[in-house]
Amino acid sequence: MKRTYTCGLDAAIAVMGGKWKGLILFSLGEGPLRFGELRRAVAGISERVLILQLREMENSGLVHREVHQQVPPKVEYSLTEFGRSLNAAMAPLGEWGEDNLQRIEAIP
Repeated sequence: MKRTYTCGLDAAIAVMGGKWKGLILFSLGEGPLRFGELRRAVAGISERVLILQLREMENSGLVHREVHQQVPPKVEYSLTEFGRSLNAAMAPLGEWGEDNLQRIEAIP
């Protein structure tokens, strides 16, 4: 079933969903990473959750998964143009979070 959105923010939040996708996007912003590198870059994420998030992000067109045929197999993840555009849109929100980190941490 096709979902309809009430506004652009609703659509963007639906694509972003949850805590981990933004951190994964940010980590991939510097360039392609292998799974292990990505897991180390996203502190606190479990292997299972990372696999699920990457799969969702690949399905939504944010992330490209490249399998290099070698032994052992090498898989790299990178941002698509769609993912880079979302990362750019998220940058001001991240800056706002940095600027207000103490105030946000003080919220009970």
